[in-house]
Amino acid sequence: MTDDTTANLDERLMHEALTEARDAAASGEVPVGAVVLFEGRIIGRGQNRVLRDSDPTAHAEIVAMREAAKVLANYRLTGCELYVTLEPCSMCAGAMIHARLGKLVYGAADPKAGAAGSVLEVLNHPKLNHQMPVTAGCLAEECGTILRDFFRARRT
Repeated sequence: MTDDTTANLDERLMHEALTEARDAAASGEVPVGAVVLFEGRIIGRGQNRVLRDSDPTAHAEIVAMREAAKVLANYRLTGCELYVTLEPCSMCAGAMIHARLGKLVYGAADPKAGAAGSVLEVLNHPKLNHQMPVTAGCLAEECGTILRDFFRARRT
């Protein structure tokens, strides 16, 4: 697969994650969305559900990984790729490591809680037992805009 083809696939899947983020916003949740890809098909979708589920762990990444794990009947997500609109927090990054996720692609950086390099480097920390390729900044402007617009509307 060429880099151009990979970039096109990454953008197509990030658009799927953005759809989840928009649905989260429509439900009053912080607009973060995620999808999990395995062998060319989406096997997990997630959006923030913290408020709706009264669950502090119901971040988009966790929701998508839970769905993917059920499809695979395995808590290991080896060979899966996760696409998420916002850089994962430390909780989500830790779950990705435990799941042995194959690859992460994220949109907007999170300068307050990002654990893929912005604030912490949980993913690919040299002392941890699992490493994965990480692609940052896929459709970053669009992913950041949906968050900024959401919080701007809440402040007014």
